[in-house]
Amino acid sequence: MTISHEDCYVSAVTSDEIRNGDPTELNRLRPLQDLLAGMDDQIAAVYTQHGIDGVRPRFSKALIRLHHRGPLSIKALAQQVGVTHSAMSQTVTAMRHAGLTNSTAGDDARTRTVTLTDAGAALVPFLEAEWRATEAAWAELDAEVPRGLQQVVEDLGAALRERSFAERVTAHIDALLAANDQDNGQGSEQR
Repeated sequence: MTISHEDCYVSAVTSDEIRNGDPTELNRLRPLQDLLAGMDDQIAAVYTQHGIDGVRPRFSKALIRLHHRGPLSIKALAQQVGVTHSAMSQTVTAMRHAGLTNSTAGDDARTRTVTLTDAGAALVPFLEAEWRATEAAWAELDAEVPRGLQQVVEDLGAALRERSFAERVTAHIDALLAANDQDNGQGSEQR
């Protein structure tokens, strides 16, 4: 399937806006990122309302998993939570500084094993209640809008199985580069 310049997203905005301006001014995912960040901030506010300070929402899944499946290496905990090793290493450091976890040398010098402290274990019942309440609130919110995010995500996944995001980005890059070549008076025969 060949996509022409007119079929691409480029036709939805002016060519000058895309090709000559700062492309980072256009960010279709930003509203979703802002929405999710705002929801995380509100969950942090719920923690504060319940007298829990110094605990970030990103700690909750790791602390709950440690409670149910720990002790775990940083690598295993990262896999359980679905983040990179580097991100989990930083999270474990922050949780350790908050007094929620301990980490000790693992089986070899390259690994660290993470365990809950008493303070971390004492938070788990609240964190599990918050997790369940957040899921219930999300389901409630999802049902209030005309087209729920769960359905949108499923629809996007189906569309991406038909044509990957990489294929879509490549088609747009090719169209933009071809348009730039035309604007600069270069045809494909001059490449």
